[in-house]
Formats: sequence, C-alpha cells, structure tokens
Amino acid sequence: MKSSKSIDEKLSRIKKILQSDDVITFEFEVQKRGAAVVYVDSITDKETLAENVIRPLSHFNGEFNVKSLSSAVELAATQACESEGELCSAVLDGKPCLLFDGLSGFFSVDLKKFDFRAVAEPPLQTVIKGPREGFNESIKTNLSLIRRRIKSPRLIIKNTVVGRLSQTAVSVAYVETLADGGLIDEVMKRLDEIDIDSVPDSSYIAKLMCQKKASLFKQVNTAEKPDVIAARLMEGRVAILVDGSPIVLTVPYLLIEDFQNPEDYYASTLRSNATRLVRLAAVTVSVLLPAFYVASQLFHLQFIPLNFLLTIVNSIKGIPMSPSFEMFFILLIFEILNEASIRMPKYAGMALSVVGALVLGDTAVRAGIVSSPAILIMSMSAISLYTVPELVETLSLIRIALLVIAGAVGVYGVILAIVALVIYLSSLESFSTPVLAPFSPLVPGDLKDTFYLGSLSEMAYRPKSIKIKNKRRYSPPKNAE
Repeated sequence: MKSSKSIDEKLSRIKKILQSDDVITFEFEVQKRGAAVVYVDSITDKETLAENVIRPLSHFNGEFNVKSLSSAVELAATQACESEGELCSAVLDGKPCLLFDGLSGFFSVDLKKFDFRAVAEPPLQTVIKGPREGFNESIKTNLSLIRRRIKSPRLIIKNTVVGRLSQTAVSVAYVETLADGGLIDEVMKRLDEIDIDSVPDSSYIAKLMCQKKASLFKQVNTAEKPDVIAARLMEGRVAILVDGSPIVLTVPYLLIEDFQNPEDYYASTLRSNATRLVRLAAVTVSVLLPAFYVASQLFHLQFIPLNFLLTIVNSIKGIPMSPSFEMFFILLIFEILNEASIRMPKYAGMALSVVGALVLGDTAVRAGIVSSPAILIMSMSAISLYTVPELVETLSLIRIALLVIAGAVGVYGVILAIVALVIYLSSLESFSTPVLAPFSPLVPGDLKDTFYLGSLSEMAYRPKSIKIKNKRRYSPPKNAE
C-alpha cells in the first residue's frame, strides 16, 4: 500500500529527529486515507497497539478529525500532541503517536511496557514484624504502593521531568492538609533549578537539592519501604519519587530518623526502647572506641585498667607498628574485605568473609604484625557500625578523622572534635528545619520518639520540629482513663 504524500512528508520530518533504528513506523489506512503510527519497539506494548488502536481505527466510519479518531481508540489514555516536538517526546516515553493524511493534528496513546523487578523486601530495611513490601524501579508501582496505604483525596501527586537528555519522570507526593505550603514550594523550586543531562537514580536528586552540597551529613532522607514513606507523609513531610530508582526521598530530614527502625513501631514499646538504646551504644562504640584506645596507649595509660593494661603490654611485644599505624592497618584490611565481599559473587562472598575474619586475622596475630586487642577493638567497631546502616558512610569518615586526632593530640583533641561536630550539626538545616531537632533546638514534646519511644497514646500530636498544618493525629476515646 502506498501512503499519501502528506504522510510521507510528516514521517520524513519525524525520522530526521528520531533516527534510532528501534523507532518503528507502521502505515495503514483509515477510510481509505493514509495513516501511520510511530513507536519505540523496546518500550511499547505492540499487542495492545495492534488490537486496541490500529484495528478500531482501520474499521472507523465516523467523522474524520483528530477528536473523533482519538475517541475511537479503545483506550482511555489518549492525549493530543500540538507539535512534532511533543510527538517525539511522547514516542520516546513509550507512547505511540498516530498521524493522518490531511489532518494537521495527531495524538498519542499511553502503551508503555517496561520490564522491572517484582515487589520484594528491601535489603537494608528488613523487619521481622510488619509489612515486607519494598519499592522497585517503576515509579507507577511505587506510587500505587503509597496510594494503597493513603486512600485520601488529600494525597497530592505532582509530576515533573528532570534531565535534559534522560527526561526522567519525578513525582512529588504530600498530604495537602498536613504539609506546609512553603516546604512544597521550596521542593518544587529546587527541582526546577536542577539542570543536568541525566538522572539515573534518586541519589542525584538528593545531592543536587542539598543546600550545603559539601556537607558530611545528608540533608535529604531516604527509604525503601512504602509503609515508612506513608508514615512520613502523615507527619507532614514531602516525598520525592524518581523513575528508575527503588529509593524514595523525603524532606525535611532529622538525624534522629536514622536511629529509628520500621519494626520499632510494630514491636512492643519496651523492646523498641531497649533496641534504640543498643543502637545508640553501638554507634558510640563504633566511632569512639578505636580513637580512645589509641589515645590511651599513646598519651593516657592511666585510663586503662591495670589488668587490661598488662594484657595489652604482653600482646604488643614485638609489634613493629605504632598503635596509630596498627589501627589504621587493621581498618584498611577491614575496608578491603568489606568491599570485596560486596563486589564478589554471593557464593564466594561468604567464604571470603570467613577466610578474612578468621584465617587472616589469626595469622596476622601469630606472625606478630598486629596485636589481638587491636583486632578485637576494630572488630567491635566494624560490627557496631552496621546497627545504623543509613549512617555507615558518614560514621566511617568520622571514625577515621577521630583516629588521626587521637594519634596526634590524644583524648582532649578527640573531645574537642566531638564538640565541634555537635556545634556544626546544630547549625545544619534541611529545608529550614534543624537537623539536630528535637535536641537542638530543644522540643520537649518531640522527645517521645527519639531514643525513647512512647506509647501510641503519648504520640497524639505530630512532631513540632517540622512545620505542619495539623498537629493532632490521634484523639483518645472519651471514656479512656
């Protein structure tokens, strides 16, 4: 079948823009007039296109105009395109576009078909009690998981596109009656200001939205579970979803959030409080123990109990390295083992961990390269670090910095460094919200969900650390004692 000259001209102009080999054009007839559909082969549902678009149009007998033709398509997701630029953008987004002889207009049909992972439990936020669903790389699936938990017309989704070349879909979600209007405007403004070629993951958005981009601490929080995002939305936060990323961003961010685990709210209050105290103790041990051990050996032997000091003295006989260099050497070995175990195939990663932790460590001690107390201290620090997985990168760098200070000036230098760190955190903000709240500034009403978790009846009000429209979230029964 030979198509009309009008269709040939339209297709010729489109092919000059879309020169890729996977852009397919299929020509057919509507009322004995030329028509064509343009689509990308790899991201389009071709069966639905043939059955629900081309077949009905081929038998169409109504008025020959764009509006009537689009209504003849047996799909609701049709949209008029006003220019060839819009047509090409739609085609590259998985939406086939239809052109007709003698008509200047055309329209697209949403027939995107992408392969993505099934909904599964995320690797970092695992729970024993509670929902096990996690986000995947499909933004539509992720939005549906949130909608499933918040069935309210007040849940607002705003869509935008970021990335000059990637044209990555980004959705901003918030509860209209809870989220502060200024926060929403600030989020949309920062997204509009992002000028980059490609956005392969939400971490790009998180970095580009930060006010202090060189900060050691993050200013945008992340989550991989829809129940966590739903809970944060109900506290007046704003969520940012990026197509192609299973990690959802939320703002504003509070440092205390990283010490909270989703399971804390599903387990008993006593158990949750004990677990949070363990996390706090573990983080303290992971960051400070190596530094204080080195500082005590070099400058403050009186800090070490006598029996333990005798053990240390006996174990470091013949060790060729200084305490500082010894600790750095062990830290380097642990980091290498950790990186190798992550990058290696799973079946070899476990064997590597066993060989590295047992055989290599024991051999190093027997050979007199490092001492057994140093191995013990660094092992405790490395294990304790992963009780708060969201802060692993930050705490690892802080641990190294404190080790350098401890080896140079001792305990007093470490204490001054901690004070400086607290002062810095007190000045850090995330979207006009202090990161160290509710401790600095002190918000007594919000302390019920920090290192101490109150009962549900104690959390009748939403966090006051965040600007929010409606503070009350729970009203106890009138006859409750």
